[in-house]
Amino acid sequence: MGTNESTLPTTEEQWRVRLSPDEFRVLRQAGTEAPWSGEYVSTKTAGMYNCRACGAALYPSTDKFDSNCGWPSFDDAIPGAVKEIDDYSHGMVRTEIRCANCDSHLGHVFRGEHLTAKNTRHCVNSLSIKLDPEQS
Repeated sequence: MGTNESTLPTTEEQWRVRLSPDEFRVLRQAGTEAPWSGEYVSTKTAGMYNCRACGAALYPSTDKFDSNCGWPSFDDAIPGAVKEIDDYSHGMVRTEIRCANCDSHLGHVFRGEHLTAKNTRHCVNSLSIKLDPEQS
């Protein structure tokens, strides 16, 4: 899948056809996969993590770290690849992260935890990303 905007679905029904039910729930309905269940929680493979919905490059594997939170964690994203939105759901104030190309839900970003030198943790659903080991 490329990142050409003209090939992206324009309706949620088109997204529903393109994605699996679990992918649709996470990417298009801002769902969350169960902790420790995602295929990329412990992955150390080098490459590029792309948006599973549109294929846009989001996170180089060099920014992935082990946060022990149950989801893949990155301390940075490719500049301009991820947008942040205030999220007031579930009685909390968090910062949701979405793909800047297709507006699909990725997860949430947390700052001030002192887990890396960048002091940032992008907590991302494995269902929101796809690792391309050939791309870096």
